[in-house]
Amino acid sequence: MPERNSGRPLRGLGKLFGDLKVRPKLMILHNLFFLTLATAVYLSVIPPFQRRMANAEARETALATAIFARGSPPQGLRAIGIYEYEEGPARAIGVPPDVQGWLESHPGAIWKDAERPDYVYGRDPGTGIYRKARMPHAFYQAAMTHARWALLAVLALIYGMAVLLLEAIILPVYVYRPLKAMLEADEATQQEDHAHELIDERLISNDEFGQIMRSRNATISELRRHERNLAAALVRLEEAAQDLKRKNHELETAKRSLADQDRLASLGLMSAGVAHELNTPLAVLHGSIEKLRETVDDAAAQERLARMLRVSDRLRKISASLLDFARERTQDMRPVEIRRVIEEAWGLVEIDEKARTARFRNEVVSGDLVIGNTDRLVQVFVNLLRNALAAIQLSGEIVVRSQSYTSGGQPWIAVTVEDDGPGIASDVLPHIFEAFVTSRLDARGTGLGLSVAEGIVEQHGGTIRASNRPGGGACLEVRLRAAFRAGAAPARERIEP
Repeated sequence: MPERNSGRPLRGLGKLFGDLKVRPKLMILHNLFFLTLATAVYLSVIPPFQRRMANAEARETALATAIFARGSPPQGLRAIGIYEYEEGPARAIGVPPDVQGWLESHPGAIWKDAERPDYVYGRDPGTGIYRKARMPHAFYQAAMTHARWALLAVLALIYGMAVLLLEAIILPVYVYRPLKAMLEADEATQQEDHAHELIDERLISNDEFGQIMRSRNATISELRRHERNLAAALVRLEEAAQDLKRKNHELETAKRSLADQDRLASLGLMSAGVAHELNTPLAVLHGSIEKLRETVDDAAAQERLARMLRVSDRLRKISASLLDFARERTQDMRPVEIRRVIEEAWGLVEIDEKARTARFRNEVVSGDLVIGNTDRLVQVFVNLLRNALAAIQLSGEIVVRSQSYTSGGQPWIAVTVEDDGPGIASDVLPHIFEAFVTSRLDARGTGLGLSVAEGIVEQHGGTIRASNRPGGGACLEVRLRAAFRAGAAPARERIEP
């Protein structure tokens, strides 16, 4: 099959001309055409006319010279103004000295110089009177100049009318308008403006432009039909994929739930056994600490023993929680100052050696009260602070803040625990509160801390969510119902995302 459009590529001036827009290209072409036409007309008219004028000038000059040479020109010659005939003394009629000398040395002769052909001079030998007449060279030169300018004016007028006709009527209607329609339709296609991407049939003629327009409309219509078919197929495929994804998710959730239930059941049995084993030594430890407090008088030792007593109480409560792990517990709900909860939680966390080098700031507003159980809330924030402590470097920072607001006419307090660690991995973040999910690489991570914290917060009627800070690090936000305080300013209304 022969190759189509196999012409040689444009180079040089041809490439520069081909890169021009259609309007400049047509302007160059019709200017070149009229320049060529004007040159041809000028060369066809002016040189023959110039030769005829030269012949006529030569004949008239010869005739005038012959009449002048007779010595006494007829009165008719004097009446012709172009000859400017004069006679008289040499100085009066302006005879040049060299001409005057020549005429005196050549009696009866006529002086005529090819280099100065405008005038002829003569001298009457008998009277000594000089005569001068101007030849019609200037007349013929002026006539020739007038003829040239008249021809150029006529050509310019014809050119102007032709350009006006072309640029005002012919080209705009039959060239520029079809091109503009195609360009506007192409632009609409690129901008996905489907309402204007087809060229109006009323603008399409039966010439080559019309054939291109009709072919383009047909191509675009066919393309849109294929796009609609493809979009419908993609919708069906997406629906099938979503259905398959949903079923896979349900299957994975069911598998994970079965595995988690098995692990939780085993954990519940193990927790009950561990709690029973811990209760006796914890009771002995608690009693021993109380006896030591009665026998020691040192204030610093008393403070350490008080802290040990609180820790032992905390361990006994945790042991009780392990025994009740698998069943619902009734909670003692009352107004709790959240700043004191944070302080107590950090007091339990700072036993960790890493907490000695970390920077901790408790910026919770003093006096902010929430409805909850102190021990259970301490458990929540211990988990959050331990996670934050595990995430930061040795000299890292942990900040806890609070903010009061109202939502749906009910007062709330949002407590945020922020750290400057690496943040939560994007693949872990959506599942951070699921059981047995952990990103910690040490042996202490069980993946139950945040899951337990979420359960406690939900039992308090609140919510908990995790996110990454824009500047780096993780942010855990706990929202709890606030308790009214007498004389407190109303919290500002906030639209929840």
